[in-house]
Amino acid sequence: MSRSRHFWKMHGLGNDFVVFDAVNDALSLDAGQIRRLADRRRGVGCDQVLVLARASVMDADFDYRVFNADGGEVSQCGNGARCVARLAIERGHIDPGPVRLATLSGILEAMPEGDQFRVDMGYAAFEPAALPAELPADDEVHVLEVDGRTVEFRIVALGNPHAVIRVDDVETAPVAELGPALEQHPAFPQGVNVGFLEPVDSGRARLRVWERGAGETLACGSGACAALAVGHRAGWLDSRATIGLQGGELVISFDSEARRLFMTGPATYVFEGRIEP
Repeated sequence: MSRSRHFWKMHGLGNDFVVFDAVNDALSLDAGQIRRLADRRRGVGCDQVLVLARASVMDADFDYRVFNADGGEVSQCGNGARCVARLAIERGHIDPGPVRLATLSGILEAMPEGDQFRVDMGYAAFEPAALPAELPADDEVHVLEVDGRTVEFRIVALGNPHAVIRVDDVETAPVAELGPALEQHPAFPQGVNVGFLEPVDSGRARLRVWERGAGETLACGSGACAALAVGHRAGWLDSRATIGLQGGELVISFDSEARRLFMTGPATYVFEGRIEP
C-alpha cells in the first residue's frame, strides 16, 4: 500500500479479518504487507486479510480475495464471505439480497437471512486429486504416519483442501501437534487445513480447525462444511447439523446428491480505521 487506507475489522465467530473495500479504489498487497497487517502486536491483527473488489468475471457481483496471515493467497474463506457480503450491502455497493463473490475456486453466493448470512459453499470433492493429495484414489479413509503416530483421516476439497480426523474429545485433541505436522506433510503438496471432529449426536458436532497458513482459529467456515460433508458420508452426522466451534456455532447443510454445501452464521463488525504500510 502506498498510502493510508480505510479498513474494517470484522469476524465470523472469532475467525477475524482485516477487510478492505477496493470496489472503487483498486488495492494491491504484497506478502510483506499482509504479514504486517495480520501481526497482532505491530499491525491490526487477524487470521486473514480480505479484499472486496470490482468483479472481473461476468457471473459475479464482486471479486473476493483472501490472504492468510503468513502472506499467502488462498482460494476462499467461508466466514470471510459472510463478512464481505455484509460490507458490500452496507457500503451501498449492492442492494440487499444475493451477493455473488468470485473466488480463485469459483463463485460463492451469500444471502442475508435475518441478522445472519447463508453461503452456498459450492461443490464437495472427495477425490485426492482435487485437494491435491498424494493418497490412494479409491480409499475413503486414509492413513499416514505423522510425528511418530498413525493418523486416520478423511479428505474433502471445497475450493480449499481439508483433512478431517475424528476424535473422542476436541478439548484434548492434539491440534497444536498434529495440525502443523499434517498441514506440511509431503502427501499434501499445497498444504491442507486439518479439522478435529467430535460428533456429539447425528445433528450436532464439535470441531477445532488448524488452518493452513494461519494456525488454529476460533472458527473456520469451510472447515465446518468439510466436517459435515465427511461426517455425513461416514454416517456420523445427518445432512444438516450444528457445528460447534470455539467461537460459536454454524449451521451446515449438505445436498449429498448435488454434493453442495450451505453454511449459515453471523458476520460481525469490530471497528474500523485507517492504516499505512
